[in-house]
Amino acid sequence: MSNFTPLSALAGGALIGLAAAIYILGLGRVAGVSGILGSLLRPRSGDAPAQFAFVAGLIAAPLLMGAAGAPLPAISVDASLPAVIVGGVLVGYGTRLGGGCTSGHGVCGIARFSTRSLAATALFMAAGAAVVFVARHVIGG
Repeated sequence: MSNFTPLSALAGGALIGLAAAIYILGLGRVAGVSGILGSLLRPRSGDAPAQFAFVAGLIAAPLLMGAAGAPLPAISVDASLPAVIVGGVLVGYGTRLGGGCTSGHGVCGIARFSTRSLAATALFMAAGAAVVFVARHVIGG
């Protein structure tokens, strides 16, 4: 566990919580990334500017941190392009099937004591653990 950084993880979690609170208190909407991205494809009147700003912030934050001199992790994807595409499609399908993504259910839903979000987050975590187990111990690696 050489990359364990509790202070930056705590700060990042606090900022995610703050952003989610501002989004729900300011706009009355849950800050679920999949829902926000999906809504940009079919925007309702008045929603698009806030959704665009949210997505722009997701993209701009690491760019600004890098420009400010913060060390950013090197990005490496150890999977083939077809595997990445299949994974993306499965994640997209799962967010539609589950009525939201990990940010919507895990951050916002659990904070609102949503039983549905608690169940969805438990299933996300179990599925992730199962995939890692199969990838590392059954398929090999």
